[in-house]
Amino acid sequence: MSPYTSTAEEERTAATPAAARHPWHLALAEAANGALLDAGLAALRTGAGGAVAAAGPVDVVRVGGRTGGHRAAVLSGPDGAVELGSAQTAGSSAAVAFMFPGLGDHYLDMGRDLYRDFPVFKTSVDRCAEALTAELGLDIRDVVFSAAGRPRPDASGNAAAMDLRRMLGLDSREQTTEERRLNATRMAQPALFVIEYSLAVLWESWGVRPAAMIGYSLGEYVAATLAGVLSLEDALVLVARRAALIDELPEGAMLAVMLPEEQVRPLTGGNISLSAVNGPEFCVVGGPVADVFELERTLAGRGVITRRVTTTHAFHSSMMEPIADRVTDIAGGLTLNPPRIPYISNVTGRPITDEQATDPAYWARHLLSPVRFADGLRHLGRERLLLESGPGQTLSSLATVIRDGDTGAVVASMRHSLESHADTAVVLKALGRLWLADADAAWHGLPCGDLAATEGTPGVDADGADADGADADGGAELTETETALRAVWARILKNEDFPRDISFFELGGNSLLATRLMLRISRAFGVELTLRQVYEFATLARMAAAIDILCGGGDPETAGEPAGSSHTGSCQARFRLPNGLTVHHQNEAETRHFYEDIFDHRVYAKNGISLRGGDTVVDVGGNIGLFTLFAHYEAQNVRVFTFEPAPPMFELLSRNVEEHGVDAKLFNIGISDTEAEARFTFYPRSSGMSSFHPDEEEEKHNLRTIIANQRTTDAETRRLSAYAEELMDVRFEAIEYTARLRPLSAVIHEQGIERIDLIKIDVQKSERQVIDGIADEDWPKIRQMVLEAHDADGEVERLSKLLEDRGFTVTAEQDELYVGTDIYNIFAVRGAR
Repeated sequence: MSPYTSTAEEERTAATPAAARHPWHLALAEAANGALLDAGLAALRTGAGGAVAAAGPVDVVRVGGRTGGHRAAVLSGPDGAVELGSAQTAGSSAAVAFMFPGLGDHYLDMGRDLYRDFPVFKTSVDRCAEALTAELGLDIRDVVFSAAGRPRPDASGNAAAMDLRRMLGLDSREQTTEERRLNATRMAQPALFVIEYSLAVLWESWGVRPAAMIGYSLGEYVAATLAGVLSLEDALVLVARRAALIDELPEGAMLAVMLPEEQVRPLTGGNISLSAVNGPEFCVVGGPVADVFELERTLAGRGVITRRVTTTHAFHSSMMEPIADRVTDIAGGLTLNPPRIPYISNVTGRPITDEQATDPAYWARHLLSPVRFADGLRHLGRERLLLESGPGQTLSSLATVIRDGDTGAVVASMRHSLESHADTAVVLKALGRLWLADADAAWHGLPCGDLAATEGTPGVDADGADADGADADGGAELTETETALRAVWARILKNEDFPRDISFFELGGNSLLATRLMLRISRAFGVELTLRQVYEFATLARMAAAIDILCGGGDPETAGEPAGSSHTGSCQARFRLPNGLTVHHQNEAETRHFYEDIFDHRVYAKNGISLRGGDTVVDVGGNIGLFTLFAHYEAQNVRVFTFEPAPPMFELLSRNVEEHGVDAKLFNIGISDTEAEARFTFYPRSSGMSSFHPDEEEEKHNLRTIIANQRTTDAETRRLSAYAEELMDVRFEAIEYTARLRPLSAVIHEQGIERIDLIKIDVQKSERQVIDGIADEDWPKIRQMVLEAHDADGEVERLSKLLEDRGFTVTAEQDELYVGTDIYNIFAVRGAR
């Protein structure tokens, strides 16, 4: 149990179903037209769309199974559902720039709800807290989160009455002991960094990744960390030690002055420094307390509006000079890298250069120089969406002024300290606003569900199809048999959008659905297609032609009717996955299974596997490239090396990589422990599986077990069992080919690969040969590894021990679908605990 939850809360949590513990849910709805969207919104508002909310706190809801440019967002909470708005997107997504605040808007219990409700946020906070313990001598979570927790908002999450005196800075209330501890610079700066960094990690888990960043004072450290200039561990050291040094300095004061920079400059000099330029008529000065208060009185006499800044020190002023060299020394002892994501320098108001970011002395200049935030906002321009990733809305307010009052493209994602909104509601509303603004985000990475449109909606049928019945082939005339067969397919596949020459199996058909199709065809046409013929004549056009031949008393297999294909690499073999990702593939049912593991269930992330911007990934056994696409969309500027020996799969892999613009180098070879050529057996109807250790009986056993593990009704199981042996024969029809084999280290050296942040190995019982092909000198380059392993004679235990001896923390698990087989997954992370 978390030490930051009360005992009573813990007991309630243990006894409460997961869905009930998360009262907030955001539905991001999309549809092909306005009528569909209105129908879907009616269902979501009344709770009829509740089934789509089961996947988690956020999902994308396709109305009528359609994607399109008509969008809406609905936030459901304890008090019901609220529509956040609707919009029609123009098809040109807007890049997102993250903004990270500095001190001033931090408060006790900031992010407490996020820590409770979002495991990604919690994991990041916990990681930071553990890393900071040695520097601070305490747990920063005990500083950020109060012992009792702040009073909860009302059930609707609405704000209680505002304390206007506190809002106007006139509060004379004495701070509590916990507030004083947090507000001490030594604690406030690390605490703020932890919350802002973890909030950015939460945003990235939802697919919202920054194209650019800007931070205010301490916020620039968060931007630098996300950009890869500093590792998280090094950033925490620098932030904590810098804060401790500042804490030792004499007390200072800061004053906001409502004048343009050219009028403030003459007021500085001596002990007064220009500390920030935040807008056309908004500057901040800092210095010793007596000097700043004297300036305040002088300006009041001139009628100039000023306001004291709540602070303990005069940041970005000459009062920081005594520690400048020591900050340089600290930074000089760390590894500084060129930024992988552009961000704005506070010192110049322009994008930081590689030279600045990697110069230890820059961080001292940053400490002393005024924050040129207004210049930075102007440089970011008006095209980007601005997302404030931290407590309060100060930076959003500054950005709105720079953008002449335009609030539409500026989004704050945490509440102000004086507001009582639920943190979770605030961040989900912000995500909804980004959706409506068509932010350039990996929306396909979110759970996705379909919502049927409401019957009776004008222009829409109950399945969400256009009322004019336009054919998915763009109006191509269907034969009478094709029209009738299309209706049969649509009922079985729950899909009406498909061309005539795409395979039944590319549309989601599987072994069980094939047996249903046989029965429906018998009822509709009075002829019997065998299971083999369903596989052979797999497209709508060819299956209809085969039915016509059977109806005429002929045999399609001897009548010259060309067979269809359930494993084609043609351009027709395309499918839009539930997350909106379109891929070329050979069997949708198989592809869906791997999609769910990778994108929906996120088995990699759940087992401690992570990807960061600029990482290098090796995909051994690439198949059609789903894992390669996952790496591409999981983090920015990921470079991938993908190996797939089977020519049909390599063709599909190549097309998917090209169409999605993946930075990948593809190799049509196998990976082993030696340079050689080998005969491969390719099973095109069984996941595109290939192996140079073929064991058909074992593979048939595994397939039978997987079918038995699927949750089907007894009647469905009996129906499938009746065709079991014919199914096995069809699924394991083989193609042989010869492929080149190479050791992985040979490729590593040829390609100049300096590090491998993640290697995935899925090679059908050849995992040991791949491992043995990694030279000793290349093991330190590998940070994470995931492999499918076949547990013959304790092989999983042996591989786990080998990886542990190489410095990895290892987890082995078996998917419930594979219980009864020898197939396991092994997850290895270097040094993780």
